[in-house]
Amino acid sequence: MTATLAALLLAHALADFVLQTARIAAGKAQRQPWPFAQHILAVLATALFCLAPLQPAAALPLVLLTLGHAAIDLAKSFLPATLRWFLIDQAAHLALIATLAALWPGLWAAGAWAALPALPWIMALLAGLILATRAGGFAIGLLMRPWVEEMRQAPGAPAEGAASLTHGGLVIGLLERGLIYLLIVVNQPAGIGFLIAAKSVLRFESARDLRAGEYVIIGTLASFGWALIAGYGARALALALGFPGVTP
Repeated sequence: MTATLAALLLAHALADFVLQTARIAAGKAQRQPWPFAQHILAVLATALFCLAPLQPAAALPLVLLTLGHAAIDLAKSFLPATLRWFLIDQAAHLALIATLAALWPGLWAAGAWAALPALPWIMALLAGLILATRAGGFAIGLLMRPWVEEMRQAPGAPAEGAASLTHGGLVIGLLERGLIYLLIVVNQPAGIGFLIAAKSVLRFESARDLRAGEYVIIGTLASFGWALIAGYGARALALALGFPGVTP
């Protein structure tokens, strides 16, 4: 069951956070047929790729996965784009994946990749990396959205793009969550303290204003927390699948 879970988890991460472009996401939110169909086809394609089924019996769970994903995404399109609904949406997808893995635990064993014993824990770690970095970026962006306009209108605030690199904050977030994830996977969480100290020093000059300081602290703690949850969750799944990492 755990190998099937890891494969379906990676398929979901790829479909939702790697192959889904901003254009497709915007089209889905407006319930446009073609972007919606593109995404659902990506869901099926990634599941087929990760499981590589060889038997017709795999058709039913794959159809249920595709239809279930479509139903969840359709329901989300009627809801506001907030962190709360983002988390509920992802929880619904994970519940669907876990249910299918529990009902059809032999999907992985019946697939073409079953002959590669190390692949399940590699898939678990890759899925965790995508969820820590890409999914975390969307989550933190939704969390910070209510304060973005306030920061822009603050007295003395620089013009948009004048004081920072294009997408600099996005890249910083991806890198910091990726580094934290790596430290957790290799069982070196003490290194996170040095990362926090380094970011605190580098951000000091830009956070002298009280509101700017609070904004940076909220975003940093949320980003670090997301990466920690993703890292420990993926590591636990990978260890259950035979990951030869250093045990706690």
